Amino acid sequence: MENAVEVVVKWSGKEYKISNLSESDSVYSLKKLIHKETGVRPERQKLLNLKLKGKPPDDDCLLSALKLKQGFKIMMMGSLEEDIADASSPPDDIPEVINDLDIEEEEIAIESKDVYLAKIDRRIRDYKINMLNEPREGKKLLVLDIDYTLFDHRSTAETGHELMRPFLHEFLTSAYQDYDIVIWSATSMKWIEEKMKLLGVSTHSCYKIIFYLDNSAMISIHTPKYGVIQVKPLGVIWGKFGQYSSRNTIMFDDIRRNFLMNPGNGLKIRPFKQAHLNRDKDRELLRLARYLKDIVHEEDFNGLDHRHWERYRPRKKNKQEAAREDGGGSSGQGS
Repeated sequence: MENAVEVVVKWSGKEYKISNLSESDSVYSLKKLIHKETGVRPERQKLLNLKLKGKPPDDDCLLSALKLKQGFKIMMMGSLEEDIADASSPPDDIPEVINDLDIEEEEIAIESKDVYLAKIDRRIRDYKINMLNEPREGKKLLVLDIDYTLFDHRSTAETGHELMRPFLHEFLTSAYQDYDIVIWSATSMKWIEEKMKLLGVSTHSCYKIIFYLDNSAMISIHTPKYGVIQVKPLGVIWGKFGQYSSRNTIMFDDIRRNFLMNPGNGLKIRPFKQAHLNRDKDRELLRLARYLKDIVHEEDFNGLDHRHWERYRPRKKNKQEAAREDGGGSSGQGS
C-alpha cells in the first residue's frame, strides 16, 4: 500500500496492531479499524496521545497531517457496550470485596510460608531491574501502584492529564525529599512506561523514580478463602537492595491483597475513580504527603499501623533530639 501507516493501539492492558491504513485515511477510518479489533465503538474511543498542534484531532483529520511514525503506539481509553451495561460490577472492583478482617486471619500464615519465600528468592535471582536513577543514601522507600492510585485507568477523557489523580506531581515532589520512589504496577513494563510518560512522571524535573516493577515481579499465592491471587512481595526489592527493609519501606496500593506478603508495610489508599466527578475534590495525595513527612523520623516502620494513618500524630522531639538535628548548637542549654 502506498504511504502505508501501521500503528499499535494499547487498550485494557493489551496491544493491537492496526494496519491496512494509508496517510490519505482519516482518524475516523482509524477508529473504525480499532473498533473491528477491540469492539470499542468509534464514538467511545479516546485516543489520548494522538495530537495535532497539541490538541486531539477531529475525526475527519487525515493521518498525513499527524506525521505518525511506523509502529506509533496510541493509548486508548474506552469501554465496551457490555461493560457499560454492567458497570455496577466492573472486574477491577472484585478484589475490593475482600474484607480486611478476613485477610488479617490469613496474613500470619501466608507471609512466612516457605513455598512463597522460595518464589521471592527466584524473583530476586532472575528478575532484571532497569535502573532509571540510583538509590540515595539514607533515604526510606516509597512503593506506588498506578491504576486507581495515581491514575483513573477506566474512565474516558480527552487527555491523560484529566485522568491523573489531583496533586500527583506535588505529592511526588514532596515524597522525593525523604524517600526513594519505585513504581510497581500489575501490568506490563511497556504499559507502565507509557503511563509514566503520559502523566509526565518520567520526565519531571523535581523528582526521580529509581525503577519500575511490572507484573512479572509479582508472585502467586493461594488463600483458603479467595483461591490463587497475585501479590507484590516487597522482599523482591529488599533482596536486591540491602538499604531497604521492612523498617523503612511503605507501599501505597488501592487493593489490599497486593501487600499480603508484607501486611505491615502496606497502606490501602482510597481508589481514584470517576475522575470527571472527583478530580476537583480528591485530596488524598495531599494528606498522604503530610503522613509521609510525619513518619519519616520513625526509626522503624514496623511499629506503625498504616490502616489508621489518618489518626497518626508525630511524636514530639525532646531537646536532645532537636539539638542533634540543629547540629548540636543548643545541647548545653537548660534541661
